[in-house]
Amino acid sequence: MNAAIRGRSRPIYMDHAATTPVRPEVVEAMLPCFSERYGNPSSVYALAREAQVTLEKARGQVADALGAATEEIYFTSGGTEADNWAIKGVAAANRKKGDHIITSSIEHHAVLHSCETLEKQGYRVTYLPVDEFGRVDPASVEEAITDQTILVSVMAANNEIGTIQPIKKIAEIAHDHGVPFHTDAVQAIGAIPIDVNEMGIDLLSLSAHKFGGPKGTGALYIRRKTRIAALMDGGAQERGKRAGTENVPGAVGLGKAIELAVAEMPEKVPRLAAMRDRLIRGILDSIPETRLNGHPTERLPNNVNVAFRYVEGESILLMLDALGIAASTGSACTSASLDPSHVLIACGLPAEHAHGSLRLTLGSQNTDDDVDYVLSVLPRVIERLRKMSPLSPEQYT
Repeated sequence: MNAAIRGRSRPIYMDHAATTPVRPEVVEAMLPCFSERYGNPSSVYALAREAQVTLEKARGQVADALGAATEEIYFTSGGTEADNWAIKGVAAANRKKGDHIITSSIEHHAVLHSCETLEKQGYRVTYLPVDEFGRVDPASVEEAITDQTILVSVMAANNEIGTIQPIKKIAEIAHDHGVPFHTDAVQAIGAIPIDVNEMGIDLLSLSAHKFGGPKGTGALYIRRKTRIAALMDGGAQERGKRAGTENVPGAVGLGKAIELAVAEMPEKVPRLAAMRDRLIRGILDSIPETRLNGHPTERLPNNVNVAFRYVEGESILLMLDALGIAASTGSACTSASLDPSHVLIACGLPAEHAHGSLRLTLGSQNTDDDVDYVLSVLPRVIERLRKMSPLSPEQYT
């Protein structure tokens, strides 16, 4: 099997849901912020004013990509911070109105753990179930809402299985009851169209490193008049809601990356979806007792998530890595955990089957040759692991 990698000029990176390489155009846009426009945007002299103009240009780029107003964009350190702020901030600002939050059972841990923290403070949280494909039924949102509900939070697309949620319908239901709607759109930006007004989104979290921007930079969209507490106390930065000197280079990188990601969607999405579908068909056709996780059609254009019986996901990753393929078993934020994916368990997959999951997420630099290579080596990897597995029926024949 090792002969398969000989002569390859580069490794194959198929873990773009975990992070993406920073685009050269983004690096180029950020560089002047380190050496030329390095002023503190809160100061008053010319160098600082130049930094402030640069910061606001980036804020406008993010707003334009979402169909939002510039003043509705708040920069954060990433998607995790944005999720925490949206959920805890709305909860704190609306405690006198109610104490009930609705979310789904397959959210990112930034949302789930924020909700768990609020439960310890006396809030009540409803974790909506999903179907076998990981989709939330909007009717379950309607059933769960009470006069004490202060927030509905459902992700736009799942980071593990790629399932796209009917967030426009869910937002309509929330608004019918006077409840604000938050979505974690970290995986959705640059992959599916997002317009906060057309979709009825009141709060939206995003992270730059998922679409060619720098790590450590994200944003929270907050619709005007949405009641939300400030994230941190201190100075008056981010209109008094998030204190601390702004990360101007990061914001510039985010602005440029989201501008490029949205502009390139019409060309990029069909190409990625074609490679995704070829990967899915090839894997299911060549490897028996394999299940596709996530919705068969309502899924991110770059996401392939499959589960193989009788094998363990970490072993798959190690063997693929030796063959020059970078992949994942699920969310990078939980890769050190020995527990099966909470997403796959929520979809009804038995724990022993969920442990054998593999996530391949494509990016712009992937090619048809990459897909061919993965399809040529993956069946042999699974076959070899199954022969060694104590769970495999082959061990008892």
